[in-house]
Amino acid sequence: MNGQAGQRDSITDVSGVLVGHHHVLDEEVTLGSGAATGCTVVRVPGGATAAVDVRGGGPGTRETDLLDPANTVRRVNAVLLTGGSAYGLAAADGVMRWLEEHGEGIPMDPADPRRVVPIVPGAVIFDLPVGSWDIRPTAEFGYRAADAAAVDFERGTAGAGVGARAGSLKGGIGSASITFTEGPAAGTTVGALVVANPVGSVFDPRTGLPWGTGTDGPAHHNLRPATPAQLARANALPVKTTLLNTTIGVIATDAPLDPAACRRLATTAHDGLARAIRPVHSPLDGDTLFALSTARTPPPTAPALPPAFPPDLLLLDELCTAAALCTERAVLDAILTAHSIAQIPTYTDLFPPP
Repeated sequence: MNGQAGQRDSITDVSGVLVGHHHVLDEEVTLGSGAATGCTVVRVPGGATAAVDVRGGGPGTRETDLLDPANTVRRVNAVLLTGGSAYGLAAADGVMRWLEEHGEGIPMDPADPRRVVPIVPGAVIFDLPVGSWDIRPTAEFGYRAADAAAVDFERGTAGAGVGARAGSLKGGIGSASITFTEGPAAGTTVGALVVANPVGSVFDPRTGLPWGTGTDGPAHHNLRPATPAQLARANALPVKTTLLNTTIGVIATDAPLDPAACRRLATTAHDGLARAIRPVHSPLDGDTLFALSTARTPPPTAPALPPAFPPDLLLLDELCTAAALCTERAVLDAILTAHSIAQIPTYTDLFPPP
């Protein structure tokens, strides 16, 4: 691939993308007791073209029908990723309130710029058994996360990743990016933000290496195969039995794409989940990926008699390849940056780096 990790190796390397968290996490949280949940808002000032691809069998979502390329609304103002299962969707109300106060949304009255309807699709993870069942994100969480949105943000056990579990290990939130240096996509960036909370495993039980190191290789992440004792300990952990799980995320690019191309970007990004989590897209997951294009210029128009591979198709092909890779690396980032809560072990607890 003709590209390299962006400046921050983050979705905010894509121009026009900001990320904010709000969460509650008690110091002595245990399974079933204490506060351990949160939400994350991807805010795109001025709006972004958007689409979504839902693959899991048990999704919890908001405004995903709106993002069908055949429907009318083409741009969103923010995307909510949240804990709390279906209860957590209430956080979107707070995101809308923040956006309305700042004049972000579909204008409804040319004479009054305050009359807008913000578009905020969202998706949830099931984290209710981590901490107290009745503590989950509210509208105030969403408002504060939107207000906190910035180019720099915490990873691992933060925001929507606070209560996340990845198979038998602590999950979290991670990010990655690629900036193209040559080829049809030269000068453009693709980034991913992923909340890893799958029922599937994130490491190879034969080596202990995360599945997501497959593309970059373990040496790139200062990882090495586990010892027999480490493997025995890791493989003896109880299998995650929660009936609802889910990995959710956002893929973004500053390349100009229409809604149909954004949908293809989201679709291909799921390949990254399949490389980093096994199994994935199960009946017990609600895996959902959103795709955003922050470009203010319209996508290129294909010529009336296009060649076999028109430039816009070659561009999209490179972006889709990068979307899968960034998603894979974002899952890995979530796993490696998470810290333990409620006695849920992290990957680095089980397999300390050399």
